[in-house]
Amino acid sequence: MTAIPASSLFVPRASFSPRSARSSPWSALSRHRTAKAAKRARPRNHRNAAIQVSAQALKLKPEWSRDSRHLGVFSSCYSSFMLPVFPLLALLSLAASAATAPPQKSFDEIARQADRARVADRMTEAISLYREGVRLRPSWNEGWLWLGNLLYDQDRFPEAQASFTHFLALAPKPGPVWALKGLCEFELRDFAHSLQDLDTWVHGNYHGDNDLTDVAAFHWALLLTRERHFAQALYLLADRAQHKGESPLLVEAMGLASLRLPNLPEDYPPEFRERVWLAGKAAFYTSGHEFDHGQEYARRLLSAYGQQPEVHYFQGTLLKLQRMPAEAAQEFRKELQISPQHASAMLELAQIDIDFGQLNEAVSLARHAAQLEPTNPDTHHILGRALLVAGQAAESAQELELAERLAPDASAIHFHLAKAYQGLGRKEDAQREMAAYVSIKKKEGILERPQPAQNTEHPLEAPK
Repeated sequence: MTAIPASSLFVPRASFSPRSARSSPWSALSRHRTAKAAKRARPRNHRNAAIQVSAQALKLKPEWSRDSRHLGVFSSCYSSFMLPVFPLLALLSLAASAATAPPQKSFDEIARQADRARVADRMTEAISLYREGVRLRPSWNEGWLWLGNLLYDQDRFPEAQASFTHFLALAPKPGPVWALKGLCEFELRDFAHSLQDLDTWVHGNYHGDNDLTDVAAFHWALLLTRERHFAQALYLLADRAQHKGESPLLVEAMGLASLRLPNLPEDYPPEFRERVWLAGKAAFYTSGHEFDHGQEYARRLLSAYGQQPEVHYFQGTLLKLQRMPAEAAQEFRKELQISPQHASAMLELAQIDIDFGQLNEAVSLARHAAQLEPTNPDTHHILGRALLVAGQAAESAQELELAERLAPDASAIHFHLAKAYQGLGRKEDAQREMAAYVSIKKKEGILERPQPAQNTEHPLEAPK
């Protein structure tokens, strides 16, 4: 917004020169000026003022008895003389206003001028014109869109968010505008609505250009971390690392998700700065398959903070990505010694047990995790997988059905549930679940990965 100079907020006083303190004929002239004021008031539409001024003149000069006539005569004649003049004066006033007022612009003219101002980078003028356009035609969705974009570019996020809200209410296919609205809400720290709108954008059919996708996906990852969806956040951040390269903010965001800290980069405790940075560097290099560099930072993290929660778990995930399951299992066990109720460490270890055929421990770990986090679809999914491999198809199907209700868009859950139904001889149910698996896999994009508890992929493994 263009700043208004402070001086323009004040009306300058009329210049004048004060009179000298010497005596003047002002007191003698006051009575004469009062009488003249009464006469000036008569031909104007100020009846009460004329009467009051005439009365004041009589008080000042009683001998001006002729003025006493004005009080009576003027009062009695005022209505008969002036009332017929009112309609004429009103018409003359309207005619004068019509002659001097500028002609009203049409909506089409304002729309054209707004577009020309925007193309010419006259943003203040364009914003004003688009505002006028949507005022004249509130259904002008293109005007709301351009107004929102211009306000967003000027960091005027409350106004931009309101404009995008109007556009979304009008446009049948709003496309990437959900992302723009969500970004405004992020800047306004309305994180709940921001996450909701970005989620709507992700599941839409059109995400916008690469720049918008990059910015919106990064902010979505930050919000996912804040909501404890660490694995999905790391998928998004790993993709950004692959395509955009290293940056301090990206490293910090990857460190927070890696250490499972539900914070934004600007609001986590300062004593965590170093470990977040070390974890972020390890995650960044590992996501690019630069394992030596990644392990260099991971070892520094373990050396300085090995007794802190989440550090051994993070190292286990790095080793798992490097196809070192035995070493990863050792790290997950160390994490459980520090954090006995760490459900995610239990699930990671259970998946390794499934691969190594240690099914009793796998079932025990997954069942314990499900008891700790009964609303987490991952716990029921991994427990269902362990039971399925252990030959307990009926109980496996029950756990997988519960996981499916908690995460209906998770393709891997549909896949394993189809396998469980096959083991139970429920062919139609198995076909339905396999069809759901195929349908979801076709729709999955980079922004929607990972699904819960997919042991075939790793959060730091950038999508191909």
